[in-house]
Amino acid sequence: MINIDGSWGEGGGQILRTSVSLATITGQSVRIDRIRANRKKPGLAAQHLTSVRAAAALCQAQLSGDTLGSMTLEFIPTRPPQAGQYTFDVTEAREGGSAGAVTLILQTILLPLAVANGSSKVILKGGTHVPWSPSVTYIEAVYLPTLKRLGIEAEVKLNAWGWYPQGGGEVELQVTGSKQPFTCLQLLERGALQQIGGLAVVTELPAHIPQRMVNRAENLLQQAHLPAQIEPVRGRGIAPGAGIFLTAEYEHSRAGFSGLGSRGIPAERVAETAVQELLDFHAQAAPVDPFLADQLLLPLALSSDTSQYRVASISKHLTTNAWVIEQFKLANIVIDEENQLVRVAPKLENPADSGI
Repeated sequence: MINIDGSWGEGGGQILRTSVSLATITGQSVRIDRIRANRKKPGLAAQHLTSVRAAAALCQAQLSGDTLGSMTLEFIPTRPPQAGQYTFDVTEAREGGSAGAVTLILQTILLPLAVANGSSKVILKGGTHVPWSPSVTYIEAVYLPTLKRLGIEAEVKLNAWGWYPQGGGEVELQVTGSKQPFTCLQLLERGALQQIGGLAVVTELPAHIPQRMVNRAENLLQQAHLPAQIEPVRGRGIAPGAGIFLTAEYEHSRAGFSGLGSRGIPAERVAETAVQELLDFHAQAAPVDPFLADQLLLPLALSSDTSQYRVASISKHLTTNAWVIEQFKLANIVIDEENQLVRVAPKLENPADSGI
């Protein structure tokens, strides 16, 4: 059994998600102690517990410590990940419901399903656009198109928007599994900016709010000589919510930025948050945004050859995720802070065949 210190580095839920995802793929048992020890409320929250149970469902894992607030978990797979139809609802993990991020569950199970034989359809219910996690729009516009370059076939469809604190969103994930190793990636230059697109969205709020976000964002970007096309949208959801989601498409890469509304925050301020993130990134030369930087490590550790990519910044999320992957002895990961370069050298020809 591999033992993981959940307080290492960034000390958040990413350690847990990467650990159970890799355990599901490789068939190796894992024990994680001091889960989310560096958080204000340590231990398993609803979205983490749902992620664990979702991964366990794929490989019929035996679980110990899978309760809310638990700071220790044992995860023992009993079979390789199985393609199929699944439904995972974050609200079922905690009495009174939860707006826990469905994207964190998606990122836990996506790669295990991608190495399974056959196609899968997964319904995920909970928070789709909530703070401190990638939004479903980011997954759709940036994460999945990048994974497609590695040979990973997956799509998402947003059926309902779910904001904090009510949640109530729904996403449909479809994955086409393959036993082939993923393709490696060389991403050192982003090339010229092709276009900036995006959505300004509200649910259960007046139509002038997304239009105000669009106007402010497009004006700021125009001042920076970066024309954009942003669409105002009134979406479907169970509660009021608002946000703006921008995607910068370059010749060789994509990057995503967002602003989420909350009570008392003007629509224009929400737009300014997303635009400033985009402008800060655009001012650098790196092709990979800070959010994608750590999310690329896991698929590249499962790829056919050595990969390299240049990042806008080296976060604790990145260094922590690299450490977890190395505990499974899947890859050597070198992070060159001076040149902001990440190098991932897989050790196994096909990690999906290394387990059960």
